[in-house]
Amino acid sequence: MSARFNMATTDAAAYKAMLGLEGYLQNTSLTHIQKELIKIRASQINKCAFCLDMHTKDAIKYGETPQRIFILDGWTEAKEFFTEEEQVLLAMTEEITLISQKGLTEETYQKAKSFFDEAQIAQIIMAIITINAWNRIAVSTHLPIAK
Repeated sequence: MSARFNMATTDAAAYKAMLGLEGYLQNTSLTHIQKELIKIRASQINKCAFCLDMHTKDAIKYGETPQRIFILDGWTEAKEFFTEEEQVLLAMTEEITLISQKGLTEETYQKAKSFFDEAQIAQIIMAIITINAWNRIAVSTHLPIAK
């Protein structure tokens, strides 16, 4: 599969707007690991190889273990590897990424409220939205993985 075009140069204003979201996420209360778990899980669902490559490397750089990355796609069967807080993050990521199926359920939202305040929930939602947008850009433009 060959790359189609470079969004950063073809539509620099749109790309700059996306970078603005990334800048916002750098200043949230979410930890690096929390953000990378969100990014990896959404990228798995969206089958975005470019983002999976990038964010698994970033997660390891921030101290995530390879084992947790390897089993992330099956986290519901390996809950003992993830804290309850992380499980809520992952459930939110799946439900928001797959928004047309059922959206963010009331059950998951109520669980999130037991770990996060409203501002943090808003930050989590923005992190999920942002990686989903990046996934769609990378998949649509056939962004190549650096070898």
